[in-house]
Amino acid sequence: MDALKSFDTWQLVALAASIGWASGLRLYAVLFIVGGLGHLGWVDLPGGLQVLAHPYVLAASGFMCFVEFFADKIPGVDSLWDLVHTLVRIPAGAALAASVFGDSSSATMIAAAILGGTLAAGSHFVKAGGRAVINTSPEPFSNWAASFGEELAVGTVLWLAFSHPVAALIVVAVLTVVMIWLIPRVWRMIRRIVAHVGGWFGHAPHEEHR
Repeated sequence: MDALKSFDTWQLVALAASIGWASGLRLYAVLFIVGGLGHLGWVDLPGGLQVLAHPYVLAASGFMCFVEFFADKIPGVDSLWDLVHTLVRIPAGAALAASVFGDSSSATMIAAAILGGTLAAGSHFVKAGGRAVINTSPEPFSNWAASFGEELAVGTVLWLAFSHPVAALIVVAVLTVVMIWLIPRVWRMIRRIVAHVGGWFGHAPHEEHR
């Protein structure tokens, strides 16, 4: 039986978009949650995602999810973790979104990869930039709040994708608008921080030498 027959189009699109967006925040949690749900038989996974339910994949994703849970809550370490995962989360988000349509045409898979990769990039850069700004504060509580908030958001979006796909699409669309609004603002804040730190070392930006 074709794995896609148990999913309607809206659920497939919602799942691809949700997984792509969530991968930019918590890639390993996405792998572990989706794979775990499939392994327990709580949800049917499209053919391309069924590999996530394999015990070996679950063991690896579960271990990395455990490591990321703590790394993401240590100021400074979280930003280093985000920097390294710039090269991981975005292509993984694209690959996972394409895998949702693994039994479809190549054109459909490429379109899904573009969607998933773009959403993963957006959520990743907002997260990484936001954490860089938060880490300028010496207290860890705002960092912890942001981390737990991201985990809650990922879980909620994935739950909506399987249970209420149209609602998931609406939520991801709203989050995308917020990301577009936030990215230039976060970037400007980071530039101010970098300029301020540069001033400590006597490298004032825009200084004219005549």
